[in-house]
Amino acid sequence: MDHRAELLPHQQITDLKQAAERIRRAGRILVVGCSGGGKSTLSLKIARRFGLSYISLDRDVFWLPGWVTRDRAEQRRIIASRILEERWIMDGTNPSSLDIRMPRTDFVLWVRMPRLLCIWGAISRWAKWIGRNRPEMAPGCPEKIDLEFLRFIWTFEEKFVPRITAGIAEHGPDVPVFQLKSRRQMRELLDLLARPA
Repeated sequence: MDHRAELLPHQQITDLKQAAERIRRAGRILVVGCSGGGKSTLSLKIARRFGLSYISLDRDVFWLPGWVTRDRAEQRRIIASRILEERWIMDGTNPSSLDIRMPRTDFVLWVRMPRLLCIWGAISRWAKWIGRNRPEMAPGCPEKIDLEFLRFIWTFEEKFVPRITAGIAEHGPDVPVFQLKSRRQMRELLDLLARPA
């Protein structure tokens, strides 16, 4: 099922140049999407380019050493504290916290790559970092991959997209959203952002 039409018409931005201009002006950007799609790489590049604080939900909110999940109330407390900062880019989907994140968000970048590309991204990331920690992951959480994680990626569109769409519409009805649907589109966006304003 295709959920793309469920975003409110005034939220959708379809022009790449317009998206780049929104990013240049935004103080607080939310980057959502499936694992393996390139959210973290994109977020880090934008953070460096525009001097935004980089907040990774995986590293800063969800995980404790040994792949232990932080208590839900503590997760929300950390998010509630971090969103008060003036300039940030937040990398992570977590539909259950959109109620506190969306009201502070200026712009949403939805990295919406095909699921086979996300599977490939997750596997190649694992091969690169096997046994080591990625910089955007919590300390003591070395890179891993298993069938449960691959199943999560495979079913992401049907299980999580309706929740993301509903969360954005309910908690950020006027926040513009741009969906990146290919690696080429992502490269073109980064090229536009690399140019002088």
